[in-house]
Amino acid sequence: MPPQATVVHEHQCELEGWDDPAPGLVQWRTLISGDRTPTQGLTQGIAEVRASSLTRPRLHRHAQPETYYIISGQGVISLDGEERALGPGDAVFIPGAAWHAAWCVGEEPLRILYSFAADSFDQVIYEFADLA
Repeated sequence: MPPQATVVHEHQCELEGWDDPAPGLVQWRTLISGDRTPTQGLTQGIAEVRASSLTRPRLHRHAQPETYYIISGQGVISLDGEERALGPGDAVFIPGAAWHAAWCVGEEPLRILYSFAADSFDQVIYEFADLA
């Protein structure tokens, strides 16, 4: 099917997350993805990172470049070993294969609009750093 103009409502998208808590306290809703919408070339969603004093999301990487746009909350991103503060209105470009993770540092969850240069979310293969 050729790509089509599409409108997606966040509240109608399934809430997803990892079954294993080791990657961190992250849930997301996939908004645009070629396996779910008549689109191609871009995958987009909203991630929510909850605060935790016990764990942070694990460093990870994937082949595709990614962008973050911070919708709400306060956080920190580790990007190739450098940590930077995040807040509403901030945008981040993450090169493909760069180790990164973002975590919440306040009471309010960190909400992130993310985009991948990929036709669908299932093409994004996550590699997680060792726990050691």
